Amino acid sequence: MIDPVTTEIIRCALLQAAEDMNTTLIRSSYTPVIYEAKDCAVALLDRDHNVLGQSSGLPIFLGNLEVCTRETERLHGPGVWEEGDVWVLNDSYIGGTHLNDVTVYGPIFVDGALAGFAASRAHWLDVGSKDPGGSMDSTSIFQEGLRMGPVRAYAGGRPCRDLHDLVARNVRFPHATLGDLRAQVSCAMTGQRRLTEIMERWGPATVLAARDAIFDQTERMERAAVAAIPDGVYEASGFLDNDGIDLDTPLPVTVRVTVAGESMHVDLTDCADQALGPVNCGAAQAVAAVRVGYKLLVSGEVPLNGGSFRPLTVTTRPGSMLAAESPAACQYYYSHLGLLIDLVVKALAPALPGKAAAASYGDSMIVQFTGVDPRTGKLYVSQEATVGGWGAWEGGDGETALINNVNGALRDMPIEVLETLFPVRVTRYEVREGTGGAGRWRGGDGVVREYEFCGDAALSLWFERSVTPAWGLAGGGPGAPPRVTLNPGRAGERRMLKVNALPVTAGDVLRCESGGGGGYGPPPASPPPV
Repeated sequence: MIDPVTTEIIRCALLQAAEDMNTTLIRSSYTPVIYEAKDCAVALLDRDHNVLGQSSGLPIFLGNLEVCTRETERLHGPGVWEEGDVWVLNDSYIGGTHLNDVTVYGPIFVDGALAGFAASRAHWLDVGSKDPGGSMDSTSIFQEGLRMGPVRAYAGGRPCRDLHDLVARNVRFPHATLGDLRAQVSCAMTGQRRLTEIMERWGPATVLAARDAIFDQTERMERAAVAAIPDGVYEASGFLDNDGIDLDTPLPVTVRVTVAGESMHVDLTDCADQALGPVNCGAAQAVAAVRVGYKLLVSGEVPLNGGSFRPLTVTTRPGSMLAAESPAACQYYYSHLGLLIDLVVKALAPALPGKAAAASYGDSMIVQFTGVDPRTGKLYVSQEATVGGWGAWEGGDGETALINNVNGALRDMPIEVLETLFPVRVTRYEVREGTGGAGRWRGGDGVVREYEFCGDAALSLWFERSVTPAWGLAGGGPGAPPRVTLNPGRAGERRMLKVNALPVTAGDVLRCESGGGGGYGPPPASPPPV
């Protein structure tokens, strides 16, 4: 038994430990995709791979980092963990994401006994794919870069030079990449220190008792929330625009949710087979997307920990787009994950009308350009996500110009940083008025972001949600779909949503317009004519 005051103090200490880890990673990283955009997440785990604390970061990694430590132990046995070791992994079929998302994790020993793990996942700017930064037209995982299963980056506190050399020889920016690796190692070391301090202050027995109490309390709260949902089978469907290769064939995604008492099951087997283009993901990420939708509706106020998701089970179909197998390409794994999150909410909307929101603009809407900077003569890669409109809900309009719900704490790149680091000028950045769906409560608006290139470059784009734009709920209208135009109003104007390594020249202008969110409730009646 443990008193609730001590339990709450330890809970907060564990959460703060994860935040300290995240701060260490962001402040130590070498590339703007981490230190500015904050494309990362961290977790502190117990010795059974359950989450003790997870920082603010990308929601799509909810309860997902522990997959890497579990798989390492499954492959090598429970005796594999040694004090001072740090491991690295980016295999898409284990972690579920693209190869650029690299997970770094290490065991934590207290008084010689395994006490837990510290883990982080961060986006590396380049991992040696066929195009710098990543390819929008890859058709195989072998085109997407260096793929690492669980392997030691540090052994006994010393760097494994052969692994570091392997990474350096396979990426285009070895100095920055190894710097980001060391930042993640520092993050793991911070987690090791913090958990050790917590164990030493209260003692392992007290910390474990607090952990059990926290997990049990979370499970009770989540089961009570699920039990309040009427039993039944709820379903929603949507489409991805295409797989980036066959641009004329939408890809279906169906979510089927079964609520029975205190338990919820989500069936994802009714979806497209794994695609030729890079829209596939490992099953771990499909499960994570369902968990985000679940948290939005069921237990958003309950911090994430090892007691979360105990009422929830998810079924995927191996060989499908949501549970891909080698050699499926996975570079843009998150397009259908944003759709999945919105579909979970849409499916449960009839049962939870006061909690469900209309769909958001949904996708990360990636803008990437690469080339040789005329100012320095060096290769560069700029990659950024685009903000857009969120869905309205009963009682409020949708948010305007907000990052999508896949990415959470990620940020769009500040104009000043973008123009300082890369040969581009942002000539326009404003709200795309009127793009939110109509309704009693309107959907949020997207944005217009316009770039002028100051040198020759290769442009890549990945914009989604034109086939299934952000839908409204309860009679609300849909949001506007995205729109991208190269050289608007000029000779040779071109519209496109997906393209890979398209040559552009100095003076070319790119206008990116993100979509709006769906409206909620029927629009007010028009006033009678005077």
